[in-house]
Amino acid sequence: MTEPAPALRMGTPAGRGTLLAAILASGMVFLDTTVVNVALPRLGADLGATVADLQWTINGYLLMLAAFVLLGGALGDRFGRRRVFLLGVVWFTAASVLCGLAQGTSWLIAARVLQGAGGALLTPGSLSVIQSSFHPDDRGRAIGTWSGLAGVSTALGPFVGGWLIDTFSWRWIFFLNVPLAVPVVLAALRWVPESRDEDVSRKGAGRRFDVLGALLGALGLGGVTYALIDAPARGPGSPAVLVSALVGVLAIVAFVLVERRRGDSAMLPTGLFHSRLFSVLNVFTVVVYAALGGFTFFLAVYLQNVVGWSALLTGLATVPMTLLLLVGSSRAGALSARIGPRLPLTVGPVVAAVGLLLLRRVRPGASYWTDVLPGVALFGLGLTLVVAPLTASVLAAVADRFAGVASGFNNAASRAGGLLAVAALPLAVGLRGTGYEQKAALSEAFRGAMLWCAVLLLVGAALAGLLIHRPARRAAGSQPCPSLPASTPPDE
Repeated sequence: MTEPAPALRMGTPAGRGTLLAAILASGMVFLDTTVVNVALPRLGADLGATVADLQWTINGYLLMLAAFVLLGGALGDRFGRRRVFLLGVVWFTAASVLCGLAQGTSWLIAARVLQGAGGALLTPGSLSVIQSSFHPDDRGRAIGTWSGLAGVSTALGPFVGGWLIDTFSWRWIFFLNVPLAVPVVLAALRWVPESRDEDVSRKGAGRRFDVLGALLGALGLGGVTYALIDAPARGPGSPAVLVSALVGVLAIVAFVLVERRRGDSAMLPTGLFHSRLFSVLNVFTVVVYAALGGFTFFLAVYLQNVVGWSALLTGLATVPMTLLLLVGSSRAGALSARIGPRLPLTVGPVVAAVGLLLLRRVRPGASYWTDVLPGVALFGLGLTLVVAPLTASVLAAVADRFAGVASGFNNAASRAGGLLAVAALPLAVGLRGTGYEQKAALSEAFRGAMLWCAVLLLVGAALAGLLIHRPARRAAGSQPCPSLPASTPPDE
C-alpha cells in the first residue's frame, strides 16, 4: 500500500515541478480540443472531407474523453495517480504523431480516437495529483493556477494552430505535442509524488475494473452521436439512424443501472450524486461546455471560409480570450472562495451569451475591432468567470478520496457537452455535405449556431441562479473539504 503523499507547498521546487507537469499535460489535451477547429478548412480540402468527416474528427476525440475519462480517474485512484498520468501522456503523444501522419479521413479519425483514449488517462490525473499532493492551505491556489494556465491553452490553441497551419501544415498541430510531452515526463518522474485511494487499497479492490461501465458509457454516447451526425445524410427516419439512437439511449440507461448495482466498486459511485451541489454543477458543465464546443467548431470555419481570413488571423481573433483567462481565472477562483460560486456561475454565462449574439453580426469583410473583438471579448470574460469557480466547486462537493473520480466525471460532462453540440448543431442549422465550403449555407448556419449556443448559456445561468446556493457552515468538529476555505464548505 502506497504511503500518504507528502503535503507539497507552493513555491518549493517539488510544488513548482508538480504544477508544471500537471499544467503542461492538461494544456496538451485542452489545446488539442480546440486547435483542430482552426485546421478544419485546410484539413477538409486536403483530405476531401465532408461535414460529417469534420464532425467525427472532433467527436472521435471527444467521445473517448467523455466515455473513458471516468475510468482514467478511477484507475488513478486505485493504481496510482502518477503512474496512470504518465501512461496517458505517453499514449496521447504517440497518437498525436499518428494524427500528423494521416493520409485520409478514416486514418485521421481512428488516430483521433486513440488520442482521446490517452487524454482520458492523463486529464483526471493532472488535477487529482494536485488535489492529493498539495497542503490544504495551498490547494486552492494550486487549483486556481492550474485552472488559469491550463484553461489558457484552450484559448491559445487556435492562435498556435493558425500559425503552424499557415507556416508549415495542419499536420504540425499534432506534432507539437512531442516537445511538450518531454518536460511533462521529466517533471513527473522527478517531483510528482505517487498517491492513490487508501481505502480501496486496504479493501483489496484495486484490481477490479469497471470495464462494463466504461463500454456502456462509450456505446451510449457513440450511438447518440452517430445518429445525430448521420441524420442529415440518411434522414432522421432511416433505420441506421433510429437503431443507433435506440442503442445509445438503452446503453446509457444500462450504464446507470450497472453503476448503481456495483456500489462502491463502480467506476462512477452513484453516491456522489447525493451531493446536490455536485449534481447541479455537472448539469451546468454539460450545458456551458456544449455552448463552448459549438462556438469553437463554427467560428474558425466561418472566419476562414466566409469572412476570408487566414488561419493565423482566425487564431489571433481569440487572443482576448487567452488574455482574459490568463489574468482573470485565479481572481475568479478567489472571488468564488469568498462569496460562493453562485454569482460567478450565473453572471459568467450571461456575459458570454451576449458576446455570441454580437458575433451574429459578422459578415464578409468584417472589421476585427468593431465586429469581432467585442463579441469575443465578452465571451472570454464570461468564460473567465466560470472556469476556476466551477473546477474548485466540483472538487469541494465530494470527499477528498474521490478526487480522481469527481474530476474524471466533470471532465466527462464537459466533453459530452462539446460532443453533443458538435454532433447536433450542424443538424439543427441545416449544414451538411460540403456546405461548409459554400458561403451562403455556412453564413446561415453560423448565425443559427450562435443563437443556439447563446440559449444554452442562458439555460446554464438559470441553473446556477436557481439551484446553486451558498452552503451553510459545517457543524463544529466536522472536516471541511480542503479545496475551498473552511468558511465555504460544499453543499451536500
